[in-house]
Amino acid sequence: MELGPLFPHNPPPAPEPSNEERIRDAALRSFASHGVVATSMRMVADDASVSIGLVQHYFKTKACLVNTVDQYVLHVISEALGPAGMPNAPADALEEAGKRMTQLTTDHPLVISYLGRALCEGGEVGSVVFDGLVAISTAQRDHFREQGSLRADLDPLWAVLNPLILRVGAFVLRPHIERHLGEPFFTATQLQRWDDSVTKALREGQFRQPEQA
Repeated sequence: MELGPLFPHNPPPAPEPSNEERIRDAALRSFASHGVVATSMRMVADDASVSIGLVQHYFKTKACLVNTVDQYVLHVISEALGPAGMPNAPADALEEAGKRMTQLTTDHPLVISYLGRALCEGGEVGSVVFDGLVAISTAQRDHFREQGSLRADLDPLWAVLNPLILRVGAFVLRPHIERHLGEPFFTATQLQRWDDSVTKALREGQFRQPEQA
């Protein structure tokens, strides 16, 4: 009789982030908290506990650093929300899209905070982020259309924009929403309430159909 190991197998620890990743993550934290304009390279260096010379070694200019953070944010969002692995049943796919957004918010709150701030600040940063989100939403729309689950009279552009407004608009308006919630938005309870409400609105709308005479 073969016995198992005396000690349970523990997965190897996650590798330490590289200096470049530490600087990127520090920039993301600062951008999310203070905004891109108010963040200096020195602030990023201090947050990452590295010299400003090392920051400039990896990122020659602040624009390069902003671009790296934007591409990372869009990659994280795309990995979480892309159409890969979506269920075929329309109702299940809509539920899955909501769950993925909620999980993304739980797993990457800094990404979501940066997303909301970048869209508020506008400019090139906001445009890059928003255009990336439109591409993701377009892929989702095409996925639903290929399933034959979209209404024939649906405006194709607003079929992309409306779910984006309902989902991402909440992040832009987060401070005002939290005043009415009376607690942080990014809690398990409130995220679930939000997901249930948005999913229901997308699936059924908010108004009853008039009864036939």
